[in-house]
Amino acid sequence: MSVDGAVMADDSVASVPFGEALRVWARIGCLSFGGPAGQIALMHRTIVDEKRWISEDRFLHALNYCMLLPGPEAQQLATYIGWLMHGVRGGILAGLLFILPGFVVMLGLSALYAVFQETTWLPALFFGLKAAVLAVVVEALLRLARRALKTRAHYYIAGASFLALFMLNAPFPIVVILAGLTGFALHRYSPRHAPTQQAQGQLNTQSPRRLPTFTTHAVARPLLILVFWILIWQAPLLLVRNLHAPSDLIAEALSGETNVFGALFIFFSKMAVITFGGAYAVLTYVAQVAVGHYAWLQPGEMLDGLALAETTPGPLVLVLCFVGFLAGYRNPLFMAPLMGGALGATLVAWATFVPSFVWIFAGAPFVEKLRDNAGLSAALSAITAAVVGVILNLSLWFGLHVLFAEVGRVSLLSRGTGLPIVSLAWPQWSTIDIAALAIFVIASVLLFYVKMGMVKVLGLCAVAGLAIKGAELLL
Repeated sequence: MSVDGAVMADDSVASVPFGEALRVWARIGCLSFGGPAGQIALMHRTIVDEKRWISEDRFLHALNYCMLLPGPEAQQLATYIGWLMHGVRGGILAGLLFILPGFVVMLGLSALYAVFQETTWLPALFFGLKAAVLAVVVEALLRLARRALKTRAHYYIAGASFLALFMLNAPFPIVVILAGLTGFALHRYSPRHAPTQQAQGQLNTQSPRRLPTFTTHAVARPLLILVFWILIWQAPLLLVRNLHAPSDLIAEALSGETNVFGALFIFFSKMAVITFGGAYAVLTYVAQVAVGHYAWLQPGEMLDGLALAETTPGPLVLVLCFVGFLAGYRNPLFMAPLMGGALGATLVAWATFVPSFVWIFAGAPFVEKLRDNAGLSAALSAITAAVVGVILNLSLWFGLHVLFAEVGRVSLLSRGTGLPIVSLAWPQWSTIDIAALAIFVIASVLLFYVKMGMVKVLGLCAVAGLAIKGAELLL
């Protein structure tokens, strides 16, 4: 039960009016800066601490599952929580509202870039905001660590996960899977969990525990859900792959090449199922294909797109919409260039983000049924500890790039070929941004000690950053 829409101690999900939830999800979508660390921090602070709509354990359970999936984990987490609170419609609208503000902003910025080829004015708009988000990330990291690290083994797992990512550049999915296996092994083989001879005898004399049976209906329903959402995901391909400019029909028939919009949708549909570890895991490959194979972008433009994505709310993989916009803008077929760009960006967004709904609506019901499984709970609690290390790594990376203009990597151990085995991110200390550091310190004081609301802190820091950068541009 809940009182005034807040979750009680004996409950896990509060009963909240649908309209109120939509307003909160829209606000989260507009404020979701700072990459996955900042976005997860924002959701935790809003949904768990301020609104108390979902319990800490339920939030972490959902986060653990989303960390195992390809694609933007923060959007998947929003979809999962929305589904828990209001079913499929809640999941759809929570997931859409999480990415829609960032997509609209990215669409506008991509259009300005395509027309003017200029991005130097962007840092002034979001300079102070990013420094304030860093303070929000640090606060959330400390809060999550206090609640997730319950045993000494959890501290070891969190530390090992951080070192594997920060110094070994280990693949993100491998780190999470190893953490889960470690947690399950500790539960399975720890002496305190092993049954004694007396307990074993008692277990043998009792009626055998009935294991869950999977009926035809139980298996068929999720399969139908999976097929349904996959069909929705791929439906735009039927509409766009046969688009042609009248003058291009013969040339395309001879070359066997599809139009740019069909190629965009097919390529980014493939990317959607292998984007483990966030946007940076695939950006290099996408840049190579977009520049070298398809010639959608010019060399160096991917970095400009990344700069645009880092200054917008929503997942960082919105940078892929920038690729789609430029491809459609430069190859619009029979449309106006800006219309072609908008269609290209929309197709890429659809191909990239709709799979997140597939994974949640098809898999979350199974994950929820396994919440009471002791072995799985131990594995997921270990994954939670690993997530603390993951967020620490993301926070450190984000902080270095906010506070320093130049950040490189220092090799501590390398192979004979010169490839680094152990390396770490290291800033050029002479490039520290004193103004960003000052705004970060002020935001930290306002959040930690003054206890000012997050929206007010973000607003004040955004105005301060805009004033500082505006003055620099005028001087």
